[in-house]
Formats: sequence, C-alpha cells, structure tokens
Amino acid sequence: MCNMTLEELSGDQTTESMDTVGKALEEVLSSALPQGCITVGVYEAAKSLNVDPDNVVLCLLATDEEDSQDVALQIHFTLIQAFCCENDINILRVNNMRCLAELVGGVKQGGEPMDLHCVLVTVSVNSCLVTRHISKSGC
Repeated sequence: MCNMTLEELSGDQTTESMDTVGKALEEVLSSALPQGCITVGVYEAAKSLNVDPDNVVLCLLATDEEDSQDVALQIHFTLIQAFCCENDINILRVNNMRCLAELVGGVKQGGEPMDLHCVLVTVSVNSCLVTRHISKSGC
C-alpha cells in the first residue's frame, strides 16, 4: 500500500484513519481504471468538469514538494476546488505523486509522463463500486 496524506480531514488525524483513506483510494482507483472512469490532467479534468460535472464523484489534487511554489498550479487548484464544491464533488488532496503514478499507470501510451496534478473519478454506468468505496471510507 502507498502512504498518502490528506491536507484537510475533519476530526483526529491518526495513522489508522490515514491508512483507511489510502486503502479506499487504492480500491477506488484500481476499480475505476479498467472501466475507463478516470480522467488525468489539469486541462483534461477542467474540460470534463465543464462538459459533465454530474458524473464526477471524486477529484484528486496531487502535489509534491516542488509544486507548492508553482503559482499557476495553485490557481488551477483553487478554481477546480471551487467548481467541485459548487457541484458537490468530493475533493482529496494527495501529497505523493509517485505513489499516485503507480496506481494510475503514470505514463501515456507514447511513453510520455501523465500530468497527475488532477485526477477525476467518474461514475461508471456498469458499476457502483466507486461510490461504495467513497461511502465506506467516510469521506
């Protein structure tokens, strides 16, 4: 399992609760990926949110240490977060892009690395697995 951290979590931040959220996230991503229910990249996510926000159930905003000083990225995050809040989309901040890359593949078909700063999980018409995992984690 990959260790991921939440920047904001209501209640106590214990290792056990962080592990539970991390495991739930792994399960959500591993079930959504083969179903094609993941949108990767800030630009691609913005397009998807604009076209069909009702099918988005989770927005992951990921950064590493060096990204914290990127003003343009922080502006994108602020806008995406505001849109997600207005549309009742769950938001999760992830501080381990390497681990996220392991979970979603991290590389496009041509060998080019993916922009993992924003990852959307959408509802699959064929399965309710994604929403069940989110509900189980208590997020």
